[in-house]
Amino acid sequence: MLSFYLIWSLSYFTLLWWMSRFWSGRNDFPLTHSFSPLVTLVIPLRNEEENIPDLILSLKKLQYPNLEILLVDDYSDDGSFQSLMKGVEGMANVKLLYSLNPGKKSALEYAVKLATGEIILCSDADCRFPEFWVEKMILPFQNDSTQLVAGPVLVEGKGKFMELFQVLDWASILLMTSYSFANKFPLMCSGANLAYRKEAFQSVKGYQGNREFASGDDEFLLKKIHKIYGEDACCYFCSPDTLVYTKPAASWKSMINQRIRWASKWKAHFSVSHAISAVGAFFVQLGWIGSFSLLFLGQKGVLTFGVVWLIKIVAERISLGKVLKTFGIELSNLSRIQTSFVHSFYVLCVGIGGLRGKFIWKGRGNWRSVNLESEI
Repeated sequence: MLSFYLIWSLSYFTLLWWMSRFWSGRNDFPLTHSFSPLVTLVIPLRNEEENIPDLILSLKKLQYPNLEILLVDDYSDDGSFQSLMKGVEGMANVKLLYSLNPGKKSALEYAVKLATGEIILCSDADCRFPEFWVEKMILPFQNDSTQLVAGPVLVEGKGKFMELFQVLDWASILLMTSYSFANKFPLMCSGANLAYRKEAFQSVKGYQGNREFASGDDEFLLKKIHKIYGEDACCYFCSPDTLVYTKPAASWKSMINQRIRWASKWKAHFSVSHAISAVGAFFVQLGWIGSFSLLFLGQKGVLTFGVVWLIKIVAERISLGKVLKTFGIELSNLSRIQTSFVHSFYVLCVGIGGLRGKFIWKGRGNWRSVNLESEI
């Protein structure tokens, strides 16, 4: 067992090192000609009243001239729509919509149908955008073959361990995303920072075939466009200029519930690579938890435990540190060590919850209100 875990930890180190080799935090998409297509920014929202003031400030900072903004209310019951009406007064390029059917996908499909832009840019109401975010995110579309562009998302960490934990968790997501895009089998992206051609969305028939799943508006669309348009149709544009910040989950319970919502759709992808990555991640963390059994094997076991976890911590510091360095983020060694130990148990909890498939999001339980296919 001692030899097994030494080999295990070194294999883990090699895997993270290999993945980090594909990380590119500076993608150059030079402006080769005059390029300023009409862009429609779509932001669906539900019960986001507390985030409306910051959202309006972020929208007002955007400098792109040919920008239409569609804010789509998804049956909020907390006064979000009324707050939006006050906040967007005088903003001529902003339109408020009320979704015809409940659910984020319904809100997105409704907005895309009404959008006048040839490029759709999506985000969430709790996000903060760079001033020239729109200009940067559309640069890859100068290539006519590009149909979808995914951008990076990180949470705002303010010093609390739970927030710093989420920063590192998101960094691991960015690393996996970058690796999968670089190797032409994109596994994930975030709807908080996603752009695509309206024509491509219509060509793949939007969310037809997966509307019954409460989440996955980003990943399902990515997979459909990648399958129909080919491996060069989707790109990951990861740089400080395209980074979108989102607010951290307020509690461990809400964070785990959010991740269960993301994980619960893995069975619906009908993809061998996606299934392997999902199940593989679960068993890797299960293996790390199993290493605690070394503590019961005497002095050699305790020493081996210390060595294998040191290797794990160093591997994560090197690989995730490379991601965070791109965005000028530096975390303390203490937060990295704490996260390394907690993360395995967190992934195990999310994995079990994902298998059960039950979660609550924005006051909706997915086992009560998901079948929207017949409504659209």
